[in-house]
Amino acid sequence: MKACRECHMVSEADACPNCKSTDLSKDWLGYVVVMNHKNSQIAQKMGIKANGRYALKVR
Repeated sequence: MKACRECHMVSEADACPNCKSTDLSKDWLGYVVVMNHKNSQIAQKMGIKANGRYALKVR
């Protein structure tokens, strides 16, 4: 699993499915699953605008 350095989305793809960035890292910590980004306080604080799996910290 890799995390995008731009939007922090976690996936197994070679490019981020959310922002299409190819700047991915295998070095990430923490994990949050956002199921309803419009009503989630965590999503609002992290600036998440799409449902999905996100890393809390990406190096």
